[in-house]
Amino acid sequence: MTTRRALLGLLAGAPLAACQSFPVANKVPLAADDDARWYKSVVKDEPHDYYLVDRSLMKPELQRQVVKYTGDQRPGTVVVDIDERFLYLVGDDGTAMRYGVGVGRQGFSWRGTATVGRKAKWPTWNPTTTMVSLKLASAGSRESGLDNPLGARALYLYKGSQDTLFRIHGTNEPWSIGEQVSSGCVRMLNEDIADLYERVPVGATVRVRRGGSWRV
Repeated sequence: MTTRRALLGLLAGAPLAACQSFPVANKVPLAADDDARWYKSVVKDEPHDYYLVDRSLMKPELQRQVVKYTGDQRPGTVVVDIDERFLYLVGDDGTAMRYGVGVGRQGFSWRGTATVGRKAKWPTWNPTTTMVSLKLASAGSRESGLDNPLGARALYLYKGSQDTLFRIHGTNEPWSIGEQVSSGCVRMLNEDIADLYERVPVGATVRVRRGGSWRV
């Protein structure tokens, strides 16, 4: 049986998604040691390649798709609905691009209005002091790559000039999309965050709703 470790080894010629996972109780239909079956091909990227997910293993509603949008947010706004596990990029024609996302578990998710303060391809990751104190991660920076919890891209959410420490980022755990498993960040498939990254500029408004409210 092919394991995730063996899958990572397929890219041994290349240098090897705040945002640590909690265990997913219903990680089905695949066994914990059969992660490789989630992937069907390699996407060439710089400086690392990543794996394209077999979307037939996902719920249809979690797949990237254009949907009708009736909200009152301006075109170009990123809207995250924590309860629904969807991220919307609002268009100018009454539609939005909708992506399935994974969100923070109870007590860890954030809500409010922010802006994209900066963007990064294949970012490094530094766990927050809270994550370290809760033993969710060890202290120290982790370099970019397939084992980095931020995945292939990250959008950094700011309030004014202050980093909120929350991100919209990629993940190498596709089974976590649609789940409430992270320690606060919004996670997307690597191919989805790569798509969103090209559509959303620095300075874009991000509104995160939880419990039907935008208020912090």
